[in-house]
Amino acid sequence: MTETHPQIVLASTSPFRRELLSRLAIPFEIVSPEVDESPLPGETPEAMVQRLSEAKARAGAAQFPRALVIGSDQVAVVDGEVLGKPGDHGRAVEQLRKLSGNTVTFLTGLCLYDGATDTTDTCLVPFQVQFRELDEGRIERYLRHEQPYNCAGSFKSEALGISLFERMEGEDPTALIGLPLISLTTLLARAGVMLP
Repeated sequence: MTETHPQIVLASTSPFRRELLSRLAIPFEIVSPEVDESPLPGETPEAMVQRLSEAKARAGAAQFPRALVIGSDQVAVVDGEVLGKPGDHGRAVEQLRKLSGNTVTFLTGLCLYDGATDTTDTCLVPFQVQFRELDEGRIERYLRHEQPYNCAGSFKSEALGISLFERMEGEDPTALIGLPLISLTTLLARAGVMLP
């Protein structure tokens, strides 16, 4: 007997999140969520990523109203300052200077929206990285090689960015890449999706 699952949708255009979700060996669709990612006045980074992950999931549900829609959002926080995606080389240099020798907390908000019941299941997954001391030469070499301008914190941990770390701490290493699979597996199970 073949087991059927509700349609699963990833509300993200991130190739990193797509690759991570494909590891779970379940079919899924992709939708680009149109969400204003600006922080609200006085909003904590924790509240912001949870709000945005839910907003992305709900935006995805507009196109797939009966599906299970996954939304995720991530920020890097160092010394109380939120670092988003740098967007260009100059900002990436500034971000890596700030990260040099510091412990950075990556906060990933995760939401599973169930269109059949109009309910959400959300969680927050922190992950810490201790960066090495980075001199200007190392920063430039890294950025020219990897060009991580669309990544929060200006690095790709799944590639050469790992060389910038001294150590990592957290319960789910996939959270660092932007889609915490351990937590997602729990949310999917609560929604009735049994993985292989």
